[in-house]
Amino acid sequence: MPHEIVDAWAQHPTLRHITDPIFASLRRWTKSAVPTEELPVSLTTALMDEAGVGRALISAWVAPRNVMISNDEVASFVRQAPERLIGVGSVDIARPMAAVREIRRCVTELGFKAIRVLPWLWEVPPTDRRFYPVYTACCDLGVPFCTQIGHTGPLMPSEVGRPIYLDQVLIDFPELTVVGGHIGYPWTDEAIAVADKHERFFIDTSAYTARRYPPALVDYLRGRGRTKVLFGTNYPMITPAQALNGLDALGLDEDTAALFLAGNARRVFGLD
Repeated sequence: MPHEIVDAWAQHPTLRHITDPIFASLRRWTKSAVPTEELPVSLTTALMDEAGVGRALISAWVAPRNVMISNDEVASFVRQAPERLIGVGSVDIARPMAAVREIRRCVTELGFKAIRVLPWLWEVPPTDRRFYPVYTACCDLGVPFCTQIGHTGPLMPSEVGRPIYLDQVLIDFPELTVVGGHIGYPWTDEAIAVADKHERFFIDTSAYTARRYPPALVDYLRGRGRTKVLFGTNYPMITPAQALNGLDALGLDEDTAALFLAGNARRVFGLD
């Protein structure tokens, strides 16, 4: 296995985040116990160590009228493990100018490497006008926009996660780099089509163990998509070791595995 692994999508959760009722359906799948006290950053890095994950991009979570993990909390987690954790910011898209200012603060003051907003949390597709100031700010500051594609684990409408919505976004913002997390299933073919069409669109595999990747994505990763797919976990929903389960069975050659596990993320997020 290549030396470095970068996790493109993780969270170091706050207690507010991990106990939020919106994730009850996920707990049904993962059968994980609900913590009763804040989890130490050392737990996250220990689980990374167990799987050989060198670095992880950890994100804030801003939902309508509800900040589950704040940008300042993410910054404090990164300060506790600066060699291991990389900050990803989030913003309230209902307040466009405040969102633009906060993105600037995240990048220029907190040193974050990307911004993430989830359409299903807001129940609108990424073509909604409230997203456009976020894209403008990301282009201006030269950081990727991360979002969720595919169906949602929480019991919220999935349709806003169809990858094809991002086709219009990338036409409107050809300078924008977009990373679509969670593979895009059941619209995996749409995700691949958008990745083929747009040079700056990438797919990450978070929320899926390697043995559950759709065959179309595995074929894409082995072939023309070798520079377009990033490894991710969606920790704490899936631990790094669980997410890597089945990797060897994918039949990736050494160069492709190195790109998938670290090289693509280093390039896309400017980590070198």
